[in-house]
Amino acid sequence: MEREKFKRGIYILPNFFTSMNVFCGFYAIIASIDARFTDASIAILIGGIFDLLDGKIARATNTTSRFGIEYDSLADLVTFGMAPSLMMILWVLKPMGRLGWVAGFLFMICGALRLARFNTSADSPESSNHFEGLPIPAAAAMTAITVLLFSRLNIAPDPYKVIFLVMLYSLSFCMVSSIKYQSFKKISLFKRMKFNWLVGLVLILATVVYEPWIVLFAAFSAYVISGPLSFFYSNYFILPWQKNKRKE
Repeated sequence: MEREKFKRGIYILPNFFTSMNVFCGFYAIIASIDARFTDASIAILIGGIFDLLDGKIARATNTTSRFGIEYDSLADLVTFGMAPSLMMILWVLKPMGRLGWVAGFLFMICGALRLARFNTSADSPESSNHFEGLPIPAAAAMTAITVLLFSRLNIAPDPYKVIFLVMLYSLSFCMVSSIKYQSFKKISLFKRMKFNWLVGLVLILATVVYEPWIVLFAAFSAYVISGPLSFFYSNYFILPWQKNKRKE
């Protein structure tokens, strides 16, 4: 009987990080309502860190569970679906009326569909190498870093409303598309690494610390664009010798 109760219990550590992820999303929503968009953006990014850590810790300590997977998805929908949608609407899209809030709703619903599809295909071998569609944390981080970049450069967002509208629609499409994105699940925080890798990580960290929002904006933009570029390259820019290989 005690063994059965133990199996039905939940693991504290990974689910605590997931709970902190939900807290960050909730705080981001409150901050957006109060027009504190910089705070909301930082909360979303911190939520992304907690989202990364809960999965890494669960796999490293062998404490993965079906409860944890479902709880993580619900947390992601709050932090990376609802929070960035509301933030973008209140930050810049509200003057556009129905067109603006529809873009926010589409972002949130496409994120929910992306999470549902990920959960149903989580056991497939391919999912460990690539993501099908843009991961919702990356899409949310793109919106958050954009807000932070404009704040850092002291640029008013109103003249660029159409650009942000197109950005939300594009991110929504990328999330539910079949475009492949590189997965970094195999990168472990608890394994030995070469000294050169450590030096490289320190240099990257120093660059990020020097101009965090500009560097992160460039990095996430490159990741978002990498999927469509890879898709078009592999499907429409096939070299002659590659065509011969496919025929064989």
